[in-house]
Amino acid sequence: MSLPNLLTLSRIVAVPLLVGLLWWPQWPLGYAIAFALYCLMGITDYFDGYLARANGAVSRLGIFLDPIADKIMVAAVILMLVGTHDIAGLHMIAALVILLREIAVSGLREFLAPLHVSMPVSKLAKWKTTLQLVALGALILGGAVPSAPWIHGVGLASLWGAAVLTAITGYDYLRVGLRHMD
Repeated sequence: MSLPNLLTLSRIVAVPLLVGLLWWPQWPLGYAIAFALYCLMGITDYFDGYLARANGAVSRLGIFLDPIADKIMVAAVILMLVGTHDIAGLHMIAALVILLREIAVSGLREFLAPLHVSMPVSKLAKWKTTLQLVALGALILGGAVPSAPWIHGVGLASLWGAAVLTAITGYDYLRVGLRHMD
């Protein structure tokens, strides 16, 4: 158990707490604490990878757990924000695009792994992830500061931007994966 792996595991363990804090949409303090926790989880995501690479401590466990931790966090936050109506109406389409892509790409990676086909993360996919994390963070922060509705608007606009990049990168991954299917 290296420090990078412990940081990754801490993100997974923190998800139920994050969900619990978002459970009551009329509780701005809960959203504020959730926003702080969400930011902390983002920081640990950066540092677990940085420390693993800097110390030559990249492990199979870390390679396995890191993307799972990210997907669990993103999926849980999206589901909670839909459930609390922070993401509602047509905006749920953007959320659905993000969730479907995450599931499809995970399945594609699982399918390609026994074939020893690697699907490295593209720069565009990194931008997608960044925009997605900003969107969800803004939506959580918007619940903490209901007197500033523009924050929620920024979150929804970013969510749509992330959904567009999600569709593009999902198609790119699918195109690569289809070359290896019979």
